[in-house]
Amino acid sequence: MRLVIFTEPQQGASYAEQLRVAQHAEELGFDGYFRSDHFVAMGDASGLPGPSDAWATLAGLAVQTSRIRLGTLVTSATFRLPGPLAITVAQVDQMSGGRVELGLGAGWFEAEHTAYGIPFPPVRERFDRLEEQLAIVTGLWRTPEGERFSYHGEHYQLTDSPALPKPAQHPAPPVIIGGAGPRRTPDLAARYADEFNVPFRPLDETRQMYERVTAACERVDRAGSGRAPLVFSAAQPIAVARTDAQAKERAEKIGWTPPLYGSPDQVVDQIGQWAELGASRFFLQILDLADLDHLDLIAGEVLPQLG
Repeated sequence: MRLVIFTEPQQGASYAEQLRVAQHAEELGFDGYFRSDHFVAMGDASGLPGPSDAWATLAGLAVQTSRIRLGTLVTSATFRLPGPLAITVAQVDQMSGGRVELGLGAGWFEAEHTAYGIPFPPVRERFDRLEEQLAIVTGLWRTPEGERFSYHGEHYQLTDSPALPKPAQHPAPPVIIGGAGPRRTPDLAARYADEFNVPFRPLDETRQMYERVTAACERVDRAGSGRAPLVFSAAQPIAVARTDAQAKERAEKIGWTPPLYGSPDQVVDQIGQWAELGASRFFLQILDLADLDHLDLIAGEVLPQLG
């Protein structure tokens, strides 16, 4: 099981704080540092000092880290046009030496759209736009150098694009699709994703989504097309400690008792339940970015048991 540190900077985190966590996670041997792509804090958080753009942040981290993988879970298709998004991610992939992954979703948080003047179409249109963006972004990356890429959809049209720049990873950075939508999400994951992630859902719902996506892969004959098997992953918040009192204190700081909770051995067993469903990568949502001791404990007493 590969463990990824996953943060929510919109709740309140400067670039310096994110850099400190990413570099520490790299030193400790975690597989990746991922962040959300949101512009407004949720719940009771003040959001101070204010939101940071996910891809501007990842560009900075790309040149200030050397090994750890970097990405979004997930970028909203409503935030950026697909052509410029493909350019941005490819450039950050070059800056990182080929360590970037793109999580892309339809978008769901209306408040951040109204707060910053971003159009927020109905859910069906958002998924239509997501599907077109996935086709365009992956199409641009996979177009051979010297050839042109065109696309004529309902929402986006590209004509004779030079499809540049190319990312460092060949043929393209991994694409992550996540969620629990029962109808369109499995098909999009089967056709476009390298990894399918189920965030913040109980085991039964996670199992059902993995089964739906597996069935979708069979319908589109993913294996027959030569695509690699999908990686299955999950995301959950975590509060682990050596004593009950310390675990309770960490839970109180984030406002609730998360699904991954207790001693290192307990958390290993909890993560193991997702592994039994087929997950081979786990995103650990870290909400208290000042608590680097939390990362030390996970790396020292959880990670070795899952290797």
